[in-house]
Amino acid sequence: MDANGLAREPSISSEPGDNRDYAKICQFDAAAAGQIHMEFRELAHQIFEVAAAIPGVAGVRLWQIADGEPTVWQESGILPLPDKIAIEGATSAHASAGTEVYHWVCPVKCSGDIVGVLEFCSPEPMGKDARNSLENLARVASAAWNNTIHRQVAEELSAIVLATKLLNSTLDLGELIKIILQLATRLTGAERGTVFLVNREQNEIWSLVGLGLEEQEIRLPIDRGVAGWVARHAESVRLENVYADPRFEPTVDRRLAYRTRNLLGLPIRSKDGEILGVLELINRKEGSFSAVDEDSLNHLSDHVALALENARLYRELLAKQRMERDLEVARNVQRGLLPERPPDLAGFEISVAYKPSQMVGGDYYDFVPLNPRALLIVIADVEGKGLASALMMANLQATLHTLTVHVHPLEQIVKSVNDMIFSDRRRARLVSMFVAILDQQHRALHYINAGHVPPALIRVDGETVELRNGGTLVGAFPDATFTRGYIELSEGDVLAGYTDGITEAMDAEGNQYGLERLVNMVRRERTASAERIVETALAEVESFSRGSPLDDDRVIFILKVL
Repeated sequence: MDANGLAREPSISSEPGDNRDYAKICQFDAAAAGQIHMEFRELAHQIFEVAAAIPGVAGVRLWQIADGEPTVWQESGILPLPDKIAIEGATSAHASAGTEVYHWVCPVKCSGDIVGVLEFCSPEPMGKDARNSLENLARVASAAWNNTIHRQVAEELSAIVLATKLLNSTLDLGELIKIILQLATRLTGAERGTVFLVNREQNEIWSLVGLGLEEQEIRLPIDRGVAGWVARHAESVRLENVYADPRFEPTVDRRLAYRTRNLLGLPIRSKDGEILGVLELINRKEGSFSAVDEDSLNHLSDHVALALENARLYRELLAKQRMERDLEVARNVQRGLLPERPPDLAGFEISVAYKPSQMVGGDYYDFVPLNPRALLIVIADVEGKGLASALMMANLQATLHTLTVHVHPLEQIVKSVNDMIFSDRRRARLVSMFVAILDQQHRALHYINAGHVPPALIRVDGETVELRNGGTLVGAFPDATFTRGYIELSEGDVLAGYTDGITEAMDAEGNQYGLERLVNMVRRERTASAERIVETALAEVESFSRGSPLDDDRVIFILKVL
C-alpha cells in the first residue's frame, strides 16, 4: 500500500540501481558520456599535433560553439588573448576562413551547423601551402567531430529508449517520480531534485517525493517560487545564482537546512499542452546547469509526461474503485439500519420502498414498536444526499431508538432530536421528519410533521386530508417547539407517506410529478394491496421522470386500514 492507502501494482525495485535497464542508462551517463568526452579531448590533441607540424604555426586554439556562444575549449602554443568578438565574426555569414596571413580561423561544422572554430597563429605570414594544409585539417576535424557527435546521439537515443522502458515499468506515482528524479539527476549531475505536480483545484504545486530531500512533502501556492513561475508561464528557467533572482523562494531552504546555489526548472507538459508539473533540479555538482542539460531532459520530457499522466489516471482509478467499495459497504450498513420489512399489524397493511439517488442516501424510514398496541412510524429526509447525509441518517436512527426506550411523549422525542442535531454544528444538516404513533386499538394516529412534505390520508369516500400539524425543520432552531396532530382512521382509508423525491420528480420539460398525481394514483389503486400500491407509485414516478436523472432519494410508504 502507498501513503494514501492505494494498492500498488508490481513495479521495479525502489532502488533503481538494482534494475538492469537503469544500470545501462547510468552506464551511458557516467561511462559512455565520459568516454565521448575523452574522445573529443583526444581529437583536439591530435589536431594540435598535426597543426604544430605545419611550418609556421606557433599556436592553436579550439573554440566550442554552444547556443551561438563561443567558449575556449583547449589551446596550445603561443597565442594572443582570446577574442570572442573576432570568433563570432568568423562564425557569421559564410564564415569560410580568416583573412590575415598571421591569424587564420576555420569553422568546424557538424551536419551543416558550426559547432567549433579552429584558430591558428603564426609569428610570420603563412604561405599558401600552409593555409591549404590548415583548411584540410579543418575538414578532417569536421569529419571526425561529426563521427563522434553522431555516435553520441546514437548513445543518447539508446539511453532515451531505455529510460522510456524504465518510465513505463510502473504505474505507482510515487515510484515513478523517484525514477524520473534519479534519471534527471544522473543525466545532469544535480545534487537534488523535486517533481512538483500541479493541483489546479487548490491552485498549488506539491511534491510527492524529492530526491535528496528525505521524502519531505512540499506544498506551495502556484504563484510563489521558481517552480510556480515555471508552472504558470510554461517556460524553462536556468539560474546560476538563485538568491539573486526574486522568483526564488528561500523558505524551503530554511525549512530543509539547505543552501541552493543554482537551479534548472522545466515544465512537464501533457500531449495536449497542459502543464502537469515541474521538474526542478538544484546544485549541479560541477559548475552550473547548461543548455546541454536542458536539451538532454527535453528529449525525455514527452515520455515523462506520458508516464505521469498514466500514473495519475491509474491512481484516480484505484481511488475510485476504493470509494466504490467503501460505498458498497456503506450501502449494506445503511440497509441494515432500515427495517427489513414492515411489521404485521392486525387490522392494518403496511408497505414501504426506498430508492437512493446514489449508492447511499439521506432518506430514512423506520417502524419502532412502543408496546403491543402502539407503533412509532418515522419518515425523514436529511438535507443533501450521498455519504454525508447517510451518516446523519445513521445518527438520527440511533438517537430515535434510544429516545423511544426512555421518552414517551411524541413532542419530547422530536424536541430531543432537534436539540441533538442543533448542538452538533460539525455536521449541521437540517432534517424534515414525519413522526407518528399508530394507536392500533383505537385506530388513530398521533403525529408531528416537522417541516416534512405532508402525508396524504385518502378516505374511503374519496376525501383527502393532508397531515401538516407539527412545526419547523428539525435542527433549524435551538428552542423550537412542536405540536401534536391527531386523526382517526376508518376502514378503507389509505395513508400515503413519502419524501420529496417522489413529488418533486421532474419530467424532461421540468414539470413536477406532484402530490395531486400521487393522490389520484392511490385513489385509483385503493383496492389493491399496500405492496401493489407502492410498486405502482414507484413505476409511475419512474415513467414520469424518464429522461431526467434521479437527483434525489425516494421513499414511498402506504398504510391501509382493513
